[in-house]
Amino acid sequence: MAHDIIGDIHGQADKLHGLLRALGYRETGGAWRHPSRTAIFVGDYIDRGPRQLDSVTTVRRMVNVGSALAIMGNHEFNAIAWHTDDPAHSGEYLRSRGGKWGEKNRDQHKVFLSEVEHKPTLHAELIEWFLTLPLWLDLPGLRVVHACWHDGYMNELLPHLTADFKVPPDLMVAASREGQMAFRTIEGLTKGLEIALPDGHSFEDKDGHIRHNVRIRWWDAEASTYRELAMMSDAARLALPAIPIENDARSVYDNAKPVFFGHYWMKGMPVLQSPMAACLDYSAATNGPLVAYRWDGESLLDARNFVAVG
Repeated sequence: MAHDIIGDIHGQADKLHGLLRALGYRETGGAWRHPSRTAIFVGDYIDRGPRQLDSVTTVRRMVNVGSALAIMGNHEFNAIAWHTDDPAHSGEYLRSRGGKWGEKNRDQHKVFLSEVEHKPTLHAELIEWFLTLPLWLDLPGLRVVHACWHDGYMNELLPHLTADFKVPPDLMVAASREGQMAFRTIEGLTKGLEIALPDGHSFEDKDGHIRHNVRIRWWDAEASTYRELAMMSDAARLALPAIPIENDARSVYDNAKPVFFGHYWMKGMPVLQSPMAACLDYSAATNGPLVAYRWDGESLLDARNFVAVG
């Protein structure tokens, strides 16, 4: 089957509809459809952009009519945790709403909340839909995950997930507690692998926060050093020591099938991470394009199959 794998939308419904048109989809019967292709969305439908409900509704209707598949991103996971009562602490939620962390969490989620917080029935309905999204897809010929394909983490999680890789509601509690297996593994799959930078090194992230930990290029099996693996600006990365990273948590990708993912706020023209790996997040949440890869069954990816709009 032919698939169009689409990157992080983040409430940018205008870019989403423009990309669907460019890919040959048309809105009929209330949903966008293609006569011979199926879309796959890599997660992060909400937060940041100006049209939250329109974006989620577009994806949801496509999934409902069978013209798309969709997985969970870290923003959907966070939305579930924000909305879900903490059974161990009366009046509190799995994602903190109070104190310094609560302010940061609300700031990240405020645009989505502005469209749903005053509509509690709709809000609850969308949270239930987010819970129907699998953490990954392993399809004939290709794989899709939001941030990191990690066989080790997936094997740890499998006994606790539904048969189609969905997070049951009771697992959300453990997945929201630091130190728990579910927290470590789901965070790795939806946010990527993170390492502590060497002493004396830090960087400023896209939101202006100073970070002492950094995400790494998990797909690059040949790389081993901080300088090679850190995902940061070239200037900051080249200032890192060319020594092997400590506590390497990667699970080397087996390259059995091409793998597609989002999450990483790439810049510039879309490029392949390898002949077997493609990131589709090119900062559509802000001023970047929404990017898709048109997959027609090839076992080695081709950069000419990227389509970008916006």
